[in-house]
Amino acid sequence: MTSPVPNPRDLSRRTILRSLMVAAAIVPLAACSGKEDTLTTQANSGDGKNYIAGDGAVEEYEVAKRSDPVELKSKTYHGTDVDFSDWQGKPIVMNFWYAACAPCRIEAPDLKKLANDFGDKVEFIGINVRDEAEAAKAFERTFDLPYESIQDTNGDVQLAMTKYVPLQAVPSTLVLDREGRVRARIIGAVEPGTLKSLIDTALTEKL
Repeated sequence: MTSPVPNPRDLSRRTILRSLMVAAAIVPLAACSGKEDTLTTQANSGDGKNYIAGDGAVEEYEVAKRSDPVELKSKTYHGTDVDFSDWQGKPIVMNFWYAACAPCRIEAPDLKKLANDFGDKVEFIGINVRDEAEAAKAFERTFDLPYESIQDTNGDVQLAMTKYVPLQAVPSTLVLDREGRVRARIIGAVEPGTLKSLIDTALTEKL
């Protein structure tokens, strides 16, 4: 039995249909790639140089290129008043996080150890970008963190710090010098040896 000869119009319609299906499959991938490229560009933007390979991109700022001291007044999830002006003379470590963030959970034990090791010489503060009190406090209990966190679900702190921390780059960590100015940032999970070195420098550098 002879197979029917395909109608050229049917072939044309099939070709167009296949093309549309392929295009539909490609568009979401292109959108994801574009988003990642944008975030990468944001994460790698900044005034200084000195990027270091590790869990995240690390950048240090020379004294002459540092902005004004960070001014922050707020309350933690536990109701503790936080005023960065009270911490003048000490380095400050600001860690941006939220409870369901996998890298945040990975770095939490390292942050706990460093906070305990430096003790009263350095102030640590968490900036939680997503969670209500119950989830944030559960995270703090789970990892037995020796420092508290500020709720920033409205994005006020993030917006004030976008020069250093892209809005979607979580976790990120900032190290402020003894005058409260940003001296270093880490985009991504911290590598404990790197963060310790940045804090040691913040403790001893001449300003």
